[in-house]
Amino acid sequence: MEKDEIRKAVERYCRRNGIEEFRPRAALIDMDGTLIDSMRNHTASWKRLADKLGIQADRDEFYLYEGMTGRATIRLLFRRAKGYEPDDSQCDELYALKASYFNEMPRVPVIPGAKRLLASFMEKGITRVLVTGSRQLSNLDRLDSDFPGAFPHELRITAKDVTRGKPHPEPYLKGMALAGARPCDCMVIENAPLGVESGHASGALTLAAATGPIPLEALAEAGADLVFPSMEALADALEFII
Repeated sequence: MEKDEIRKAVERYCRRNGIEEFRPRAALIDMDGTLIDSMRNHTASWKRLADKLGIQADRDEFYLYEGMTGRATIRLLFRRAKGYEPDDSQCDELYALKASYFNEMPRVPVIPGAKRLLASFMEKGITRVLVTGSRQLSNLDRLDSDFPGAFPHELRITAKDVTRGKPHPEPYLKGMALAGARPCDCMVIENAPLGVESGHASGALTLAAATGPIPLEALAEAGADLVFPSMEALADALEFII
């Protein structure tokens, strides 16, 4: 992406928010599909659960639900197929089954460019807050080894910390509160439309990278201020954004 295009997008953001320039204090960063290349395993696990429940579902549709909490995804499936929503305990039991399917699958790599992105934030002293709709412990537990020092445990928002998941802005607003930063002091890093909607609604500068089958246009339509074809491209552009 050209530097001038980046500059104009940041200027538009500043005008929209009544600020003279963008000086980020915090980066609020999604996990699945943004840091870890786990969406292929998540979508396969959700499809397997839907098949077990006798619910008609296409594997690719679960890419569009990325960012929702597990409970919300399960309720969506039941509401559509069976006309009712299971209670919290039923949702948690089914999510545990989905998580067990995920854990049976091979370990996935980190997203190319993610380590470089986080290293840049750390070098510039920008606070990093993890904001994920997941409760997948196998992924959360590997953050310390994959990205040493990038995400202190007290700066993590997961599905258990919110009542309304993405696309509602609550997850990112809570992330801002942890960082002690205003929306106009923050940037959101996402890879999925629901997460982009959440970041945009929170008031942060919202950056999206296409790391899966979702087209760039869908990320832009969801409200991303800048859309990149990969996390590598986003990492390349970071110095022009900050």
